[in-house]
Amino acid sequence: MTTLDIQDPKAIEKRSFEIIGEILGDRVFPADREGIVKRVIHTSADFDYADNLVFSDTAVASGIAALKGGCTVVTDTNMALSGINAGNLKKLGAAKACFIADPAIAEAARANGTTRAVQSMIHAAESEKNRIFAIGNAPTALITLYDLIKAGKIAPALVIGVPVGFVNVVESKEMFMELDTPYIIAKGRKGGSNVAAAIVNALMLEALK
Repeated sequence: MTTLDIQDPKAIEKRSFEIIGEILGDRVFPADREGIVKRVIHTSADFDYADNLVFSDTAVASGIAALKGGCTVVTDTNMALSGINAGNLKKLGAAKACFIADPAIAEAARANGTTRAVQSMIHAAESEKNRIFAIGNAPTALITLYDLIKAGKIAPALVIGVPVGFVNVVESKEMFMELDTPYIIAKGRKGGSNVAAAIVNALMLEALK
C-alpha cells in the first residue's frame, strides 16, 4: 500500500505553485498578472486559463487602487463571496457583499420579470463604495453591468467577468470587452464562482505587497 506524504497546508500550496511553474515552463506573463493567472490555475487545475484569461491595460492597477481605497467587492453568488479572503480584505480596509439572497432583491426580480442577478447589480449600482464586481456565475449580471455602464449609472474600477456556462456566456464576455471599463475576463465558456474569488484573492495579495 502506498503511503502519501501529508504536509501542512502552506507546504502543499507552495509545492502546488512550484508544479504549476514547472508545467508552464518558459511561459512568461506580465509581472502584475502572473500571480493572478497562476492562482486561477491553482484553484481550477485548468491550464487553459494561461491563454483564456485576458486583462485590459489598467485592470490590475485599477483593482489594486480600489482595494487600497477601501472599496466593496460585489459578487453575483454567495459561493464567490465566501471564497474571498476576509482577513486580507480587513487588512486593506475593504469589504465584500452579495445581494442575491436578499428578499427585497427576489421581490424586485418577480415584480420586474427578471432575475435576481440582474436586480442585485441594479441595487449595487446605487452605492459608490461598490467599485469591484466579481461575476462568476450569471452572464445576465455581466450584461446588466454593461447596460448600467453604458447608461452612465455606474463606473466600476474593475469588472471580473468569468461567468460559466453555455447560454449568453461567450457573448456577454465579448460584449463587455468593447467597453473602456477595466476588466479581467475568462474568454470562452469557462469560469465559475471559484475563479472569480481566486482573482480577487490574487489581487489582494498584489495590493498587500
